Amino acid sequence: MANESFSLRGHAVSVFGPSMLFGVGEGAILPVIPLTARDLGSSVAEAALVVTLIGIGSMLSNIPASLITMHRGERWAIVAASVWGAIAIALSAWTRHLGFFALGCFMVGMSQAVFGLARQSYLTEAVPPEYRARAMSTLGGVMRVGLFIGPFVAAVAIHRFGLTGAYLVGIAALMVAAVVGASLPDLVAGDEAQLNADERATTPTAARPLLRSIMREHRWLFLTLGSGVLVVSAVRATRQAVIPLWADHLMLEPTMAALIYGVAGGVEMLVFYPAGKLMDLKGRRWVAVPSMLIMGTALLLMPLTQGASALLIAASVVGLGNGIGSGMVMTLGADHSPRLGRAHFLGLWRLMSDIGSSCGPALLSLQAAVLSLGAGIAATGLLAFAAAGMLAYWIPRAAARG
Repeated sequence: MANESFSLRGHAVSVFGPSMLFGVGEGAILPVIPLTARDLGSSVAEAALVVTLIGIGSMLSNIPASLITMHRGERWAIVAASVWGAIAIALSAWTRHLGFFALGCFMVGMSQAVFGLARQSYLTEAVPPEYRARAMSTLGGVMRVGLFIGPFVAAVAIHRFGLTGAYLVGIAALMVAAVVGASLPDLVAGDEAQLNADERATTPTAARPLLRSIMREHRWLFLTLGSGVLVVSAVRATRQAVIPLWADHLMLEPTMAALIYGVAGGVEMLVFYPAGKLMDLKGRRWVAVPSMLIMGTALLLMPLTQGASALLIAASVVGLGNGIGSGMVMTLGADHSPRLGRAHFLGLWRLMSDIGSSCGPALLSLQAAVLSLGAGIAATGLLAFAAAGMLAYWIPRAAARG
């Protein structure tokens, strides 16, 4: 029976506002990071490495993020991550030393990990299970909306202040995210709060779950469904590089490549909520498996495209597949996370996802170097089919509720 007293719309500003703002901040700085690195004297390869440091910082910080969230609580972890990210952006904006700039980018990745884990843990606890997929899909969707808006806001600021303007937008967005995050309602109140306090008081310290015990108790889940999530993340991360690279292969103008990429992103933003509702009503498989099948089909066909129109269609289908899967990984993690030790579990879950995100583009690069770009894109499509099979097999027919 659905909880009729709960409304996602009523939680929109306090719960989803920080994610939107965090996305705006990230979207504002991501396009200018390689340009700033080049201004500071880096080579093209070094500039690409600096961008990669954001992902590395996030991946290495997932486990520390779980400790911070468990000991300080979700609300203040969100606030601290936003402030830390603003400090990192400020360091990147006003240093004239490439090493400190790289450190700032790594710190941005750290803030991503803490913020992402805390917001996921918060929603897992705050939202009734029958609304969980809608909440997680909306969370992923508003983050993407923020990432989409950020570059346009930054472009206005850059016109006025130069590259520093983009970093000013990032700092402002993250500081406002911290303020809004501080207004998040407490997870529990009244009798429930007392119940949780009693539970903590009666649970011996030695019996409280540690990271290694969570890893041991859920090792089969991480090896099975977790491996599927790793492959899903690899496909999703690779698709971000595939569209501009194939547009370049077709010798399209950069403006046309950017337009195609933007349209694909727009398609993603249109479908996240209906997909989340379908997951809640019908089950996770109804969205997770089609998401990968649609992406896989489009990626397999993309190397056959010969012009802008055909590539636009293929990219839009990729966007459709990725969009309906918005929040899918977070929902599956929330479904299987235990009440005690939830932050540790989600930290490990996000670590597997980040490993996949790091490996996917590297695999595409290797295949493009050894075979061809088209073969690499097609192989990514086959990887998406493999992910669909893994999800179809390992997602329980009745999603776990926690």
